[in-house]
Amino acid sequence: MRIIPAIDLIDGKCVRLTKGDYSTQKTYNEYPLEVAKAFEAHGIQYLHLVDLDGAKSKHIVNHRVLEEIATKTNLKIDFGGGLKSDEDLKIAFDCGAKQITGGSIAVKEPNVFEQWISKYGKNKIILGADVHGDRIATNGWIETSEHCLVDFISAYKSKGIEYVICTDISKDGLLSGPSFEVYQNLLKQQPEIKLIASGGISTFEELPKLADLGCEGTIIGKAIYENRISLKELENFILQS
Repeated sequence: MRIIPAIDLIDGKCVRLTKGDYSTQKTYNEYPLEVAKAFEAHGIQYLHLVDLDGAKSKHIVNHRVLEEIATKTNLKIDFGGGLKSDEDLKIAFDCGAKQITGGSIAVKEPNVFEQWISKYGKNKIILGADVHGDRIATNGWIETSEHCLVDFISAYKSKGIEYVICTDISKDGLLSGPSFEVYQNLLKQQPEIKLIASGGISTFEELPKLADLGCEGTIIGKAIYENRISLKELENFILQS
């Protein structure tokens, strides 16, 4: 299972929110490159980089931070937040993103998202499935759609999607543990997808459980920044995997 630390960006700084609420913003480091280099120094190869300014503005904003991390580390970056147009995608890939994640656009403008899958291929485009209950949420988790999680993913699997980041909004930023049952149920019904678990990771002991469920990767954010999980523990997990 891949270990994928997260860096969320506001004003070019490394921050975390709780349940996507901007009023809960906590800044952990003003220099995201420092954070990324620390990850790399502990054997981590992947990074989940989220442009929260972009998500709010509905277009890419923090692409210079993406470019800096991509050019000054060897981390394989998946980038998301506010990617709404072909131009946004071009900027993200030109600045060094290896993959991009599309969430709200996959709900709101499926034709555009499907075109991205066709143009860039299944290894470049990740489906962001943010779930509230069993429904897909959009627009920074403010709105809940009519799409059921399993059906939503199934529909996009038929369009060629392979990678899926599933975030349980009720867990995000709370350090209360991930949604094991959601992931277990999802993988039981859609065993072919490469599922990346996100939201609620709080202790190191949860990681082997997610791996045993069949998760292809897990995104870890607040647990790292609040020293619930150390980079040394992650380094050892990677070495033993």
